[in-house]
Amino acid sequence: MTLNVIINGGGIGGLTAALACSKKGFSVSAHEQADGFFEVGAGLQISPNASRVLGDLGLVDELAKRSFTPKALEMRIGSTGRLIFSIPMGDTAIRRYGAPYYHIHRADLIEMLLSALEGYDQISLKTGSRAIGYRQAPDSITLIRENGDELATGDVLVGADGIKSVVRQQILGDTPAQFTRNVAWRAVARATPELRQLIPPVATVWTGDKRHAVTYYLRGGELINFVGVVEEDSWTDEGWSQPGDLQELASHFSAYSSPVRTLIDSLDQCFKWALHTRPPFARWSAGRATLLGDAAHPMLPFQAQGAAQAIEDATVLARMLDGREDVSVESRLKTYQANRLPRASKIQSASHANMSVFHKGTGLNAALTYGPMAIAARAMPDFVASRQDWIYSFVA
Repeated sequence: MTLNVIINGGGIGGLTAALACSKKGFSVSAHEQADGFFEVGAGLQISPNASRVLGDLGLVDELAKRSFTPKALEMRIGSTGRLIFSIPMGDTAIRRYGAPYYHIHRADLIEMLLSALEGYDQISLKTGSRAIGYRQAPDSITLIRENGDELATGDVLVGADGIKSVVRQQILGDTPAQFTRNVAWRAVARATPELRQLIPPVATVWTGDKRHAVTYYLRGGELINFVGVVEEDSWTDEGWSQPGDLQELASHFSAYSSPVRTLIDSLDQCFKWALHTRPPFARWSAGRATLLGDAAHPMLPFQAQGAAQAIEDATVLARMLDGREDVSVESRLKTYQANRLPRASKIQSASHANMSVFHKGTGLNAALTYGPMAIAARAMPDFVASRQDWIYSFVA
């Protein structure tokens, strides 16, 4: 059955869904409210559960070329740099999970997906296309703009329009967010020779007192991604493109060891956003409309699974839509929801639970939390690695 699929949102989830649906032979009309695709955002971690999907979509070589492959996932005490544990990645990830673990700049992933979409005549991708909702008919669904005119009419609408989704608003009504009293900072630094000596070629969580930092390389080692999370309640803006103050950022991490301080000192700009949480939603679909990615399951960053889960959503959605002709679109979307919602909700909850793990400081709380982790990593390294198996080994 040939479907006309409308996608509202041109981020990672929306573009991956467009590619996956096009490979099924569907016609796709994708709409992005921004006027273009610019180099915004920062680094992403593409774990094996997501790199496997991108590989199946024909992006193996491009993904490897544009990414950085970390040697390990590590946790260290921020103030001293002392290692708590290290989980091997690189070739070990391929052997263990059947796919690689990558770091990639968001702009590079977007560019890669856009290039892949150019090979499909049945895709229409419009920028500057701002929707405010949709209206349904018995045999179709229409995405509408503010004046009520239609942007597109098709068989199914996918809301891939992020944390402030207009499609979700119509499906679920208000979904209030709760401020976590954590503020995140992000930046990208050039990997100078000095920084290469200080920042290991791994994904590192640097723990601290009511704060933590994350560092990892991008673009084959040309760039270093930095994320800092600080417990505070003076900033509540959920948007992730607000400029931050470099001196304020440096003050938050002044007690950290040289690698983190030197990295922050090298920055020429940074951004900050307040971290909000929403509980898992009970449903994602209504009639011919459904949700994907952050619109369906907005996640805190403490499992590094936001992009990965959107990518999983995209391939499962395309497969579920590619069903028997005697099965209605509404039923196919219910099957997609039943397939994806439990796993995405579990990862949402795990991300929330991880929020305070990295903020135990250096005293008794730290010893009680990180001491057993370090002992387990030395005595049972495979057990420590296996705690991520349910995420990374998953085949969407």
